[in-house]
Amino acid sequence: MEVAYISEFDGDRSVFIEVDAPGLEHMIKPGDSRSLDDVYCRHILAGTLPEMMGDTADYELARSMPITAAVPIGAHMSVPIRREDGSVLGMFCCLSPTPNKSLNPRDLQVMRVFADIAGKQIASDIDARRLADVKRERIASLIANKSFGFAFQPIWDFRASKPTGFEVLCRFTPQPYRSPDKWFHDAFEVGLGIDLEVAVLVSALEQLAAFPQDVFLSINSSPDTILSGHLEKLLEGYDFSRIVLEITEHAPVADYELLLSKLAVLRAQGLRLAIDDAGAGYSSLQHIVQLQPDIIKLDMSLTRAVDVDPARRALASALIFFARETGSLMVAEGIETASELETLQLLGVPKGQGYFLGRPLDCAGAQSLLRETDMAMAS
Repeated sequence: MEVAYISEFDGDRSVFIEVDAPGLEHMIKPGDSRSLDDVYCRHILAGTLPEMMGDTADYELARSMPITAAVPIGAHMSVPIRREDGSVLGMFCCLSPTPNKSLNPRDLQVMRVFADIAGKQIASDIDARRLADVKRERIASLIANKSFGFAFQPIWDFRASKPTGFEVLCRFTPQPYRSPDKWFHDAFEVGLGIDLEVAVLVSALEQLAAFPQDVFLSINSSPDTILSGHLEKLLEGYDFSRIVLEITEHAPVADYELLLSKLAVLRAQGLRLAIDDAGAGYSSLQHIVQLQPDIIKLDMSLTRAVDVDPARRALASALIFFARETGSLMVAEGIETASELETLQLLGVPKGQGYFLGRPLDCAGAQSLLRETDMAMAS
C-alpha cells in the first residue's frame, strides 16, 4: 500500500495529521483536508462500505464516488481511531492506486491493533492541540481587547516615611478571575507571551502621567521580552529615571551576555534594574550575580517571620550585606507585621512593600495616598 495516513475529524472535514506517501507528496501531505462527504470515512463508519477493499471496483458506492477515480484508489483499508469512551477521533487508512487482492483479514486486524494502541496517544495529542488553540484564541482576544487593568502597590522609603514609588501589578478582567501568573504562563505556552507582555507594558507605562515627577513606577518584564528588542521602542519618550524594570522570569537565562548588552543601552539612559524574588531560588541569585542590578527585592519567603526565625534573618542579612557591598538598594517585599518591619529596618533595609505598609490600590487610591502622606509630613 503506497499511502498510509492518520486523519482527524474536525467538524465536517477529515484533516490529515500524519502521512507516509513517498513520492506522492503532491497528492497528500500533513495539514491537507477533505470534506467528509467526499471521502470513504463516513460510509465505513456507517457500514455502507467495508473497512477493507482489495479492489474498489467491486463496490458500487466506491465506484460512484469521484475521489476513487481522481486519486485514484484501487485498494483501500481504513479503521476508526477511538477515544476510550468509544467516540471516533479519526481514521487510520492505507490505500493503493491499484487493486490488491492479497489483502486479508489478518492485515485488517494488524491495523485495528495499531489503531487501538495509538488511539490513546493520538487522543492526548489532539486534546492538547485543541486546548492550545483555545488558549491561543483567549490570549489573542485578551490582547486585542486590552482586558486588563492595574493595581499599584506602594513602595515605602522608611527614612522619608512615605511611598516614593509603586509596583505596577497587572490584573486581568475576564471572569472567572485568574491570577496574572496563570495568564502569562498560558501566553508563553502558546507563543504569545511576549505579545501579552508588550501589550501590558505599553499600558503600564501610560500610567506614569498620573503620578508626580518625583514618583517612580516599577514594571515587570521577562528576559524573553527584553531580548526581543521591543522594550527599547516601548520606552522611547519616557523619563527613564522614573522607571524601574523588574526581571520576573524564574527560569535560567540562556545568554546573559546578550541580555546584559540589551539592558546596558537602557541603563545608560537612566533606567534602573531590579531583580525580583531575591532568595527564592537559584535563578534569582544567578540574575543578581550576572546582571548586577540597581535594586534587589528581598523575597517574601525571607521577609515572612524574619523577626522570629533566626535562619530567615541570617539569610536576609547576607543578602542585605551583599546589596550594600555591591552598591544595590535593598527593597523588602511582603511585609505583613510591625515586628517584621522593625526587624528589617534594624537590619538596614531602606525600602519595602507589603500589606502592612499598604495593599495594592487603584490609580485614584494611589494618588490619594501620596496626597495624604504629603499632608501628614507638612503638618
